[in-house]
Amino acid sequence: MLFVHYPKCSTCQKARGWLESAGAAFEARDIKAQNPTEAELREWHAKSALPLKRLFNTSGLQYKALELKDKLPTMTEDEQYALLATDGMLVKRPVLVGEDFAFFGFKQSDWSERLEKK
Repeated sequence: MLFVHYPKCSTCQKARGWLESAGAAFEARDIKAQNPTEAELREWHAKSALPLKRLFNTSGLQYKALELKDKLPTMTEDEQYALLATDGMLVKRPVLVGEDFAFFGFKQSDWSERLEKK
């Protein structure tokens, strides 16, 4: 599994600790140092079954500075993917990606249920 996170984020730290205590094997990647690519975002979005808007970190400083709350509704999906790929801090985190799933944000019950299926 791929665990995409921002090391200074407390939710990401909690999620990583939970993964480690669950004995899950994962590769960690710093979202700020290595932005997800547009292709990765498209793939992860497809695996997540979430609306595209849910991939955005709506509480982030960058989201607010760019006034995306007002701009997203008028942007095409291609424009949204391209924007997300420019700055990892725009992406909701942490992201946990497996062979057939992707979670954006840490919801322990969902993660736990998915890992139990493995």
